[in-house]
Amino acid sequence: MARHGGRGWYGKVLGAALGVTLLAAGASVWTAQAGAVGSSPKATASARPVDAVKPVDVTIVHASDKGPRGVNITIDDGPDPVWTPQVLDVLRQYGVKATFCMVGTQAQAHPELVKRVVAAGHRLCDHSVSHDTTMDKKSEAYQSQQILDAERMITEASGGVRPLYYRAPGGAFTPYSRKLAASRGMRPLGWNVDSKDFERPGTAAIITTVEHELRNGPTILFHDAGGDRGETVEALRQLLPQLRTEGYVFGFPVR
Repeated sequence: MARHGGRGWYGKVLGAALGVTLLAAGASVWTAQAGAVGSSPKATASARPVDAVKPVDVTIVHASDKGPRGVNITIDDGPDPVWTPQVLDVLRQYGVKATFCMVGTQAQAHPELVKRVVAAGHRLCDHSVSHDTTMDKKSEAYQSQQILDAERMITEASGGVRPLYYRAPGGAFTPYSRKLAASRGMRPLGWNVDSKDFERPGTAAIITTVEHELRNGPTILFHDAGGDRGETVEALRQLLPQLRTEGYVFGFPVR
């Protein structure tokens, strides 16, 4: 899996994360009841609060729950107050549900957007506290802190809805991080198609990349933070109806 921009704007995120308290892998189970962490939007079938953590498979998932013609739209690095609302508007326009892989500090800073994502029926994914793409080179204690603190931040920001997946920044999974995430009910989530939107190559180039790479599998990687995501918004506006016309259906990564 390709790794994008481990520094740049993430330096600010990393700085914000330095004050986060270290959590051990054996941390107490988050109850995830909406009443335990504040008010919650109406939960949907695709993203509802759960009473207890149920472990899931440790393997990195790519498949769609919609079968061989399924496509999984995944949106990384937000939420962002400028771009996430625009992405949500496009998804709503075409009736598409997506998986939002959120950075913990971003979720903590913009809880209203996390709640909006949940209320629209999208799924949440833990994308670590600070988007450190070198996590696989760090200690298990550090990996634990990044995963578990982000899980807490996202759950609290959502009003009690837990992330269902864990996506390592830049694909920097380790056997330990996969096992830890899976023990917390978060299926490790990969991707098949890197739209390259993070590099801002132009809307046409993003669309061409997706069209060419979709043969590799159903899970497509986009971004709603980390800079100007106008090209991403426009690419989604064109791709979503196009893919549906071509016979694809939109789903979620299998659990």
